[in-house]
Amino acid sequence: MISSSEMIRIRRQMQRRIQDVVAERRRTRQMEASTADLTGDPTDTRPESSLSPTA
Repeated sequence: MISSSEMIRIRRQMQRRIQDVVAERRRTRQMEASTADLTGDPTDTRPESSLSPTA
């Protein structure tokens, strides 16, 4: 049987791992976006109307 303190420790450890994965994926997306901006690669699949200002 797992004690409550062990369960809390395991839960916090899992949350840290999830946050690390989410942060890594966010960094990867940002790096890909900045690389696309530098190379001029049109990886944005939104239609042109959504890219223009609405004012």
